[in-house]
Amino acid sequence: MSDDAPELESLGLDELRHYRQRLRDEEDRVSYWRRVVHARMDLLTAGRSTDGSISVDELVRVLGDTGTGAARTALMRVRVAEPLPDVPDLTEVWVAPRSADDAARQLSALEHAEQQLTGYRTALFARIDAAGVELIRRYRADPTLALSVLG
Repeated sequence: MSDDAPELESLGLDELRHYRQRLRDEEDRVSYWRRVVHARMDLLTAGRSTDGSISVDELVRVLGDTGTGAARTALMRVRVAEPLPDVPDLTEVWVAPRSADDAARQLSALEHAEQQLTGYRTALFARIDAAGVELIRRYRADPTLALSVLG
């Protein structure tokens, strides 16, 4: 993604379509990472009621449907564009806590990361919607433009 949100009116039709698709791709990556963060939070929470180990049955229940997505490094490619919120650093997500205090700190950090990802995702949706509105405006002004996507 570029560092600045473009003025949508100044983009050509192909550029606008490409911009909207890049936003959608970005939203897919952010949604994937939100699922990863939620799964990690669920694992930490489930581990609190035991000695930190989790049975296979409990693991299946906790993780359930995690969805599919890009590699774990997908978020490292995300570049924030103003005025989108900051994307959290999730490097510590994979570190196993050594104590209950470590687990509590990690859970708190993950909750904060989830809030940041949610804010980022909300801002992406606003931009996706704005790009869609601009496309619709152009298609209404010249319906033949909608046909160009087929060719």
